[in-house]
Amino acid sequence: MRLLLLFFEFAKVGLFAVGGGLATIPFLQDMGGRTGWFSDVDLTTMIAVSESTPGPMGVNMATYVGFKTAGLPGAVLATLGLITPSIIIIMVIAGFLQKFRQSRTVDAVFRGLRPASTALIASAGLSVALSVLVAVGGAAEHTFSIHWPALTLALAVFLCMQSKQLKKLHPIVFIGLAAVAGAVFRF
Repeated sequence: MRLLLLFFEFAKVGLFAVGGGLATIPFLQDMGGRTGWFSDVDLTTMIAVSESTPGPMGVNMATYVGFKTAGLPGAVLATLGLITPSIIIIMVIAGFLQKFRQSRTVDAVFRGLRPASTALIASAGLSVALSVLVAVGGAAEHTFSIHWPALTLALAVFLCMQSKQLKKLHPIVFIGLAAVAGAVFRF
């Protein structure tokens, strides 16, 4: 039963998360809250690891959650659940695309999807930034505190990325530096 639920949950994510890996984050936050398979802290860790490992971010996260929840069969079914809607949709669209290529309606639908996927990605980015940079107290406390080491590191990275010389460096350099910073500051 859990395997079918994994497939179904990730199929919903794959069907509605238009815009790539970052667009899956709001759906994964909801899934974690409803199923208890992972916490918001686990999700933040999954995002960091998925961004720094080869492969699509959404697939990496689905594989991880599936493996953590139900072992190797869970990893396979969660990954298949995530990619199956896309495969079906691409096959259907490819069949009809030539016929409707010049259609104004099809063009309008694709123009409508752009802001929707942009909003999903912006929401995910803001949510991740807040979860890393700010700690919020309980509902009764109405308090929050800033995680100063993380904020300092984020500002340092932002300032460094303004340098044309640093932009020329290979991404693996930044991944290595982030790993060192994480080990030193224990984020």
